[in-house]
Amino acid sequence: MKRFNVAFFIILCFISSAEMKSQDYDDFIRQAKSEIDSFRKESMDGFRDFREKANREYAAFLAAAWKDLRGEIPLAVPKEEEPVVPIPYDDRKKPPVKDRPIVIQETITPRQDDAPRPEPVVPVIENDKRNVTKDFLFFGTPMQVRYPGNHGFSLKGTDGYSLSGGWKQLSSGDYDNLVSDCLELRRKHRLNDWYYLLMINKMSESILGKSDAAILLTAFVYCQSGYQMRLGTDRGKLILLYSSRHSIYRKMYYKENGINFYPLNSESPQIRMSEASFPNERAMSLYFNEEPMLSVKKSNARRLTSKRYPQMSFDVSGNENLIDFFDEYPSSQVGGDFMTRWAMYAETPLSSHIRASLYPGIRSCIRNKNEREAVEMILNWVQTAFTYEYDEKVWGCDRAFFADETLHYPYCDCEDRSILFSRIVRDLLGLDVVLVYYPGHLATAVSFSDPDQIGDYMMLDGKKFIVCDPTFINAPVGMTMDGMDNKSAKVILLKSAR
Repeated sequence: MKRFNVAFFIILCFISSAEMKSQDYDDFIRQAKSEIDSFRKESMDGFRDFREKANREYAAFLAAAWKDLRGEIPLAVPKEEEPVVPIPYDDRKKPPVKDRPIVIQETITPRQDDAPRPEPVVPVIENDKRNVTKDFLFFGTPMQVRYPGNHGFSLKGTDGYSLSGGWKQLSSGDYDNLVSDCLELRRKHRLNDWYYLLMINKMSESILGKSDAAILLTAFVYCQSGYQMRLGTDRGKLILLYSSRHSIYRKMYYKENGINFYPLNSESPQIRMSEASFPNERAMSLYFNEEPMLSVKKSNARRLTSKRYPQMSFDVSGNENLIDFFDEYPSSQVGGDFMTRWAMYAETPLSSHIRASLYPGIRSCIRNKNEREAVEMILNWVQTAFTYEYDEKVWGCDRAFFADETLHYPYCDCEDRSILFSRIVRDLLGLDVVLVYYPGHLATAVSFSDPDQIGDYMMLDGKKFIVCDPTFINAPVGMTMDGMDNKSAKVILLKSAR
């Protein structure tokens, strides 16, 4: 709608600058407005016609085009070498920090999430049909949508003809306001694609309970929002399957025309899947391009104190809603490289709730310090304020943390510390950071403004990155953990802090 208002404004500006009699001016404006209104109506009618046609064709395919599929073996998290046991740094037994180049075995550049975000094939136009509102909670956050109060939506069965009839009912226009509201909730709460799907499903269940009808409503809203999905059945139970640009670990999937489809609500070894597709459908992304906006439920504060710099001592209280939210995140990789998953965690912003409580204290401590001194203080805080423990012992499997999670849970390992350290240094100092992978260990390296800084280093695109290991307890900037000196490293690039 905005482009029509802009066009009208331009016409006004042009006409007002010309010499024209008042009556002629008024007549022209009326005519221009009438033509714009007519063009707007024609465009909206065209949008409706296209979307209605696409939904009619989808419903027709839904009635007939089905095939049997067997589930594929879930992608396992790659087995790494045994995690390196963190050894405290002993400056009495180590030589002073000096320049030592590190051989880079491989540079991993995670694919930037620059593909267009799924959007409706044409704009979903709100209407003035009679609606009621439905309130529901999504990870402790109140949300509301409009839906037909007398909808009476149900399914007679999950055969193709029943689902086709249900799709026709949902696409009649009665649920357009609900689709529009869901898209607005996605924007308002900054939900990435995965959590948008979970939110839709939560909304559907709040209206229709845990039922096949709720699954079809979820599928409809998800499809109308521009996402690629398929419907399947398993012994009469309806299944929603979604595609992803990421390969998801520990999740059974089904292949259709070379595309992996993951079930939202099933783990059956064999299903029937509809071959019906929708125009311009796009796979979801698991990246976070911005911080999700959820209601805050403060967790109990943790006192986190650096051993070398006691002034670096902060009470940190997280958001329990966000912790529960992250607990539902499916770990994955991109482009067949398991190391890309660490970049997904490291690129996710630290929550504004944590930044507001933690960052002022860190800034106060590093004020008037040079870059190396500031990094040294942050590094020691991450090295010594947290308790190290292996994921297998705590969680029973490998699990990476978002920065908020490392600040919340009582234990963390090398990858969690490196992700948190990289986030803080980029946020507060504006310095570029990379993740450095050794077999069984993850560390970081920082690019200082002064290229003459010394320490174990690697060169990337003409820039010097100095090793900073958040798990080499009490080690200074520039020191590589014992046992890593003779091993070449793989480097995982992160987005520039500038």
